[in-house]
Amino acid sequence: MSTTPAVPPAPAGSATVDPFIWTDDAAGLLDFLVDVFGAIEVPEARTADTDGLILHSELRIGDSTLTIADRKPDWPYMPSFVRVYVDDPAATLKRAAARGARIVTEPTDFWGDVLSRFADPFGHLWWVYKHNPDNASWEEGSADGTGGGDWGQADSAEAGAGEQSWESFATPELTAVHSSLMEAMASLRDPRTR
Repeated sequence: MSTTPAVPPAPAGSATVDPFIWTDDAAGLLDFLVDVFGAIEVPEARTADTDGLILHSELRIGDSTLTIADRKPDWPYMPSFVRVYVDDPAATLKRAAARGARIVTEPTDFWGDVLSRFADPFGHLWWVYKHNPDNASWEEGSADGTGGGDWGQADSAEAGAGEQSWESFATPELTAVHSSLMEAMASLRDPRTR
């Protein structure tokens, strides 16, 4: 059995998995993401519905496509959670904050990479990573990037076979990453009720 997943064909500019975001003020979110991530809008994809709201639009970020549409007035709030790899997380967070985002997690060493997060003004949460291919893998690394972790070694007495509680290998960095996520999730609110 292969451990490498099959990669089905996808249109040019699309990855195997591409997120779809329903939001208030889709045009505003599109502009925000162009400024923050250097995204490129696919102009021919923007389609208005009969009510004037954006029914479909597409942004290219790196090798991926992000589809964005307006949420209808009677639809529930549906926050999106998206992970994006960048070259400079601190600069990305600075651009996001300048456009009204709330920084949730400052750039933090995380399993050999750098992790940060922000909540955008439209009610969505973004994981902003910088990957360091020369650092440890999940199996070899630790949350502070120093290596020597035992992520792959589950403690079956405390958790089911093949899994373990993050607390069994928590570092100050991992604890900060976890607590900032818990705080951010608890603070997410429907933008229309603020």
